[in-house]
Amino acid sequence: MSARTSSRAAPAIACVCALLGSCGERGPQQSSVSAPPGIRYEAHIAAGGSLPSGAALSNSMSGNAGAAKTGASLFTTMNCDGCHGIDAVGWVGPSLSDGRWRYGGSDDEIFSSIYYGRPKGMPAFGGVLGPEGVWQLVTYLKALPVPAREATESWEASN
Repeated sequence: MSARTSSRAAPAIACVCALLGSCGERGPQQSSVSAPPGIRYEAHIAAGGSLPSGAALSNSMSGNAGAAKTGASLFTTMNCDGCHGIDAVGWVGPSLSDGRWRYGGSDDEIFSSIYYGRPKGMPAFGGVLGPEGVWQLVTYLKALPVPAREATESWEASN
């Protein structure tokens, strides 16, 4: 390789090395990735009968009026009201204020529904909002008063 060719290749090699982290020997890598939240519902099929463990979810914003206010703003900004109606009373999507939850109504279950999405129309918002934004939405939804008049039909099949 001529001196001229090597001088042109040097920046490209430096860029590749920077992208890879280093050109030399690499030591043990520390993982900055934490375990994903554990999601358990009957539709999951566990290989070998054992579901993977996951990190426990905890809403550190629970009861925080400021987080609920921000969540209300996100609810409108992210067009959640386009499906779930103004004040989450239901429209095309189910009511999120009546206390009845298809996939569970605990903070961590609501988080999972928003973060990962659900079949038949609920998009996954975790990639757009991140955990903090999703927790703000959860806090807002949990702060909503249950309407005095609930719908007469449940989403569950009647017996």
